[in-house]
Amino acid sequence: MLFISKETPQLNGEIRDKELRVITADGEQLGIMSAKDAQHEADRRGQDLVKIAPQAKPPVAKIMDYSKFRYEQSKREKENRKKQKTVETKEIRLSLNIDIGDFNTKVNQAKKFLSKGDKLKISIRLRGREMAHSDLGVQNMEKFVESLGEDINVDKAPKLEGRQILMFVSPKQGK
Repeated sequence: MLFISKETPQLNGEIRDKELRVITADGEQLGIMSAKDAQHEADRRGQDLVKIAPQAKPPVAKIMDYSKFRYEQSKREKENRKKQKTVETKEIRLSLNIDIGDFNTKVNQAKKFLSKGDKLKISIRLRGREMAHSDLGVQNMEKFVESLGEDINVDKAPKLEGRQILMFVSPKQGK
């Protein structure tokens, strides 16, 4: 596998080194030669001279079709981006005195998010006198996690932060 740094490498006439170790596109070593001779060889073959290892002693240059290489490299990068999975954090808001129907609806929604591989932020906002009963909010959250089933990880246990009780859960790996 050929590695060329992210910044554009020196090509053809930009190469000013006295000596270069030259290799062909199929890996054949042509030996150490002057930059001028290497450029003549690349021109004779109808390809570009690309400096691929400037830090080596002497620097390494490769004779190849640079535009074809850039095209294949961009195709590989595009393919790798397609394969990446972005994990989103979805939020489910509960309330201190939530009814069973609403509770079940939120549980079903949370299961759907978790099955897609998303992380969940579960929150309860406490208002007014509800602050005195934050322990009920923690119980609600524990009941919520219990009803989600066994295939989840609790990333952060329920904790009172200001006027909110927050908790983070994610699907277990391998699901």
